[in-house]
Amino acid sequence: MSRLILCGAGHVSRALAQVAALLEFELCVLDDRPEFADPARFPAGAQVLALPFDEGLKRLGSRPDDFFCILTRGHTWDKACLARILNGQFAYVGMIGSRRKVAATMEALAAEGYSQERLAAVHAPIGLMLGGQTPAEVAVEIAAQLIQIRAELGPALAPPPAEPGVLCTILKKTGSAPRGPGAWMLVCPDGHTVGTVGGGAVEYQVGRDALELWAAGGSAREGTYDLGSGADLGMVCGGRITIRFQRQ
Repeated sequence: MSRLILCGAGHVSRALAQVAALLEFELCVLDDRPEFADPARFPAGAQVLALPFDEGLKRLGSRPDDFFCILTRGHTWDKACLARILNGQFAYVGMIGSRRKVAATMEALAAEGYSQERLAAVHAPIGLMLGGQTPAEVAVEIAAQLIQIRAELGPALAPPPAEPGVLCTILKKTGSAPRGPGAWMLVCPDGHTVGTVGGGAVEYQVGRDALELWAAGGSAREGTYDLGSGADLGMVCGGRITIRFQRQ
């Protein structure tokens, strides 16, 4: 089960938690204000932490299938949360705020050395733009995007099976590649696969490279694949992915 980590425990976060509880996420809520980070305000079973954001995120850690929603009370806390999250693993990260405030946050993080490809992974402003105004409506917009991303990732969010083969995991993505960081495919010695790293020509080539690693007795390596129409793979989606190959 993927974790949904809500940074901020205000009105939108509380409404989103109610919806997320129905979507079978493992819910975590974090806020530095104890009166807001009160378990009584959130669904039963939610992990609610009343801690400074940086400390709370450090305690929670990160997983490839984590979904992060940054819903704090101000620009300063948004930036601090995003900086911490971008240094870890995630399947999704979204940040609330006007386009102007989002742009200012991105510019500040770029000036601190965060790459454009990493910043491009952030969904900001957060959610599907359906015209929502109230906290409940905004929560539904965000939940709709979470459902969309979870459906796109599909089996990549499930743990890989513990059987012999080469586990191929996407470490980095740029452009419009169909799968993002954390997506995986297990290539078994007989050639059959479980999971997906994008389908088509790139998946075929990754499968071949995984079998070569297995046959050579290698343990791990990385490879980068260009999906642009002018590249060897000739995929129309474009983009580029970096894959980690690991024998298991």
